Amino acid sequence: MNDFVHQRHKPPTSLQRPRELVVACAPMRSNVNLSRIIRTAGCCGIGRVICCGPVKVIDKIARDGADTVELRVHRTLPHPLLELKREGYRLVGLEQTTHSQTLFDFRFDRRTVLVVGNERSGLDDDVLQLLDATVEIPVYGLPYSYNVATATAMALYEYCRQFPEG
Repeated sequence: MNDFVHQRHKPPTSLQRPRELVVACAPMRSNVNLSRIIRTAGCCGIGRVICCGPVKVIDKIARDGADTVELRVHRTLPHPLLELKREGYRLVGLEQTTHSQTLFDFRFDRRTVLVVGNERSGLDDDVLQLLDATVEIPVYGLPYSYNVATATAMALYEYCRQFPEG
């Protein structure tokens, strides 16, 4: 018999400082993916997600993230990305490119914008040209890439691992 009691749903870990990570999403084909990204951002203590195109957050999927994550909707990504770059953020695309680094080796800056692409077409060339770096998650089977919400969750987890205090 165990001498301890398991506690379910313990309170979230407190951050010593607010996270300086912003997630920026290209227009998504699926509101389910966007809602999952919002939920993951909330779990990671990320306060802001930028997106474009027609946006609908599904509360049942996003859960508390729908209430705790600020969602800013823009017509296109380049303008808000340039503004964040001027504010000192490093723009990092989550995309398979000829110069992308593996997530295993990549060092995030504390002030980062993680830019994620459309489920089918990825990031447009006008956005790719603005990025300071691209990072990819190795794939060991088919299909050739992870679902955008899954890949975003992996990248956000790695950022949080690198900056556990916030």
